[in-house]
Amino acid sequence: MKPAAADVEVRRWTSGRWSESPDQVVMEEPLQLSLNGEELSVVMRTPGNDVELALGLFYGEGIIKTANEVAQVRISAEATEEERALQVDASIVDSNSIDVRLRGEPHRRPARSMLASSACGVCGAVMIEDLKRGLSPLPSGPHLDGPVLTQLVERMRQGQGVFESTGGLHAAGLFTARGELVSAREDVGRHNAVDKVVGRALLDGRLPLDGSILVVSGRAGYEIVQKSITAGIPVLAAVGAPSSLAVALAREFGQTLVGFLRGERFNVYSGSERIR
Repeated sequence: MKPAAADVEVRRWTSGRWSESPDQVVMEEPLQLSLNGEELSVVMRTPGNDVELALGLFYGEGIIKTANEVAQVRISAEATEEERALQVDASIVDSNSIDVRLRGEPHRRPARSMLASSACGVCGAVMIEDLKRGLSPLPSGPHLDGPVLTQLVERMRQGQGVFESTGGLHAAGLFTARGELVSAREDVGRHNAVDKVVGRALLDGRLPLDGSILVVSGRAGYEIVQKSITAGIPVLAAVGAPSSLAVALAREFGQTLVGFLRGERFNVYSGSERIR
């Protein structure tokens, strides 16, 4: 498995003096994604949980709906360029190229380029309606206690080992309505972290995630709301601010959207009826 952080030598300026010492920086590398042998996307990501990332992204794009539709995941090792046919297994991550082979035809063929940087989840989209494709209104539940939300950021960060050493990673944490951590993933891109969480749920047969809370570090942009609604997640909470388009989308599809979740406070921008 590739490391999520790398050691580099840096010069530090402290109180008028230079010093040299090692520091850790987060890894960012390209991942070539292919569908049935056809190159589809290049994603900049932090190596780790790459199968989850690929399947979560394909689920969010409407290409697949269940893990059973995936026949094989072919992974090309970076060092040898040797291709190995593998069964779907999210523990296999040492690769910079993944080819997802389906048992049948994809549910949807992307009409736009999926080329994305680590800062972009919807790069290349040509119109707003395209971004809303396949979204459905969320059911009314669950209901949760406000104090439960205030504990979730700290619980998520307890699992962020790479963030503690680099300070350079985003995180996504999936919780039950009672505040129990189900899974947490880190990545240099916040939307990648969400894709990894959704990919894990897809492999576990847990989608849609209709009784869950998703907590994300950073802001709640449109792409995060889009991905979470696609996965059926009724409550999305972010450490940072939401965008106006994110709020509009959450309200349109009945998602509870929480922003500025810090310490004992938070703002609710949509769906406050779910929080007691």
